[in-house]
Amino acid sequence: MTRLGEGVILGAMAAVVAPRREDGHTIDISLALDILDFVNERGVNAVAVLGATGEFIHYDVEERQRLAMMAVRRSRTPVVVNVSHSTVEGAVALARNATEVGATALLLMPPHFFRHSQEGIIAYYAEFARQAAGRAPTLLYNLPFFTNGMEPATACAILETGQFAGIKDSSGNTEIFDALHALRQRIPFRLLLGNDRLLASHRALADGVISGCASGIPELITAVDRAATRGDKDALARRGALLDAFIQKIDPFPTPFGIQLTLAARGFKKAAPPLPLGPAAQRHADAFADWFKGFESAMLEECAAQ
Repeated sequence: MTRLGEGVILGAMAAVVAPRREDGHTIDISLALDILDFVNERGVNAVAVLGATGEFIHYDVEERQRLAMMAVRRSRTPVVVNVSHSTVEGAVALARNATEVGATALLLMPPHFFRHSQEGIIAYYAEFARQAAGRAPTLLYNLPFFTNGMEPATACAILETGQFAGIKDSSGNTEIFDALHALRQRIPFRLLLGNDRLLASHRALADGVISGCASGIPELITAVDRAATRGDKDALARRGALLDAFIQKIDPFPTPFGIQLTLAARGFKKAAPPLPLGPAAQRHADAFADWFKGFESAMLEECAAQ
């Protein structure tokens, strides 16, 4: 198995947004790097770029390679690069580039858009492993909300090959998590949460979290992580309740509009959602901005407590 070094890719990590320029198909690199600085300054252990929160599907291979290079150069913490692509060849090209520019690890979801069988997903990962020899350690990326999901047996079968370093499970499905946790008692791999709804309840059983919410509220995600890892049940309950309230407020928006609105409320005005929201959603966005002022104060006060 291609393993990650001790202490690498653990704890609270942020899946950062990749804001678009006005042309709609290129990344505002300067703003993306400012947001990367923002989350790093607030204590995350690593950053992941160009995942679902980073809206990678909008950008071509060259644009994604450019942000990966700039993020690695800029970040003071390790950088995980999502190399997912609808083709094996595209994923391999992204993986080799990310490795060359110094990414600590890679994320790879099953091929997206078209439906694939579980057998086909296993074959996809096997072919990627064959073609991308010498790459940085690769983590499976299970994201059934937006692409082909991995059943528990499928994820376990791929990890058992020893060709992948672990998994970011964004399903929020406790059955999948339980199967992965059981497998980790037999073979070593990184087990990372990718769904913030499970952070408070399951963090103690995982190696860490790659959190979309951490792109907007890194203080709270790192505070939940601290409480979970030290077994502070009272702090975990308070912070988990704050996180649940935040998720409930952003849930009506398309991913990752809620995170973009949060960043806009925190001073990154150009990070606001680039697509029209529609009248009802716009009213909700306006109400969210008002709500967030009080939430931010309460969050920062709670997170200041050790």
